[in-house]
Amino acid sequence: MSHPDHSGEAITIMKVEPILKSGVVVETPSQRPDGRLEDRHSAYHDNISPPLSWTAVPDAKAWAVVVEDPDAPQDQPFVHWMIWNIPGQAHGLPEGLPNTPALVTPQGAMQGRNGMHGHGYFGPRPPAGHGLHHYFFQVFALDDLIDMGPETTLPELLNALKARTLASGELVATYEAPRQQ
Repeated sequence: MSHPDHSGEAITIMKVEPILKSGVVVETPSQRPDGRLEDRHSAYHDNISPPLSWTAVPDAKAWAVVVEDPDAPQDQPFVHWMIWNIPGQAHGLPEGLPNTPALVTPQGAMQGRNGMHGHGYFGPRPPAGHGLHHYFFQVFALDDLIDMGPETTLPELLNALKARTLASGELVATYEAPRQQ
């Protein structure tokens, strides 16, 4: 079976209609001015999650983050990270969260499986010669916690996000496979 050059499926944020019209501003100091994510966050290097920050949303009881790569040569966007039940008072995530299903910090946060079948973050690793890939760090302010465990699939999480999202925002970072020496 042949694979497409890019996913034809829309990313999660395009499928969720937030209650509020105001957006969430998402930033990371690990993004260069040209949009490129620093090497330490790629699976070619240290594969650690980048620090993220976002603007507050009134009445947010929890947050969720989904990171997808729609440039992946497969039918669906590649899932790099799913984390939810980040406490509502949080304004971001620290760098280098452990790749475990349940997190101690931020307390109560749950991480689902990435496209490599592990829990937590899996950094950019576009195929060599495939060009520049775009990584969508999608942040969702939620009106309540999501009562789902670490084996939750993206379609299941999407349904919960559709029911609970107050506001959303995204940051788009880029990465390309290192050139062969």
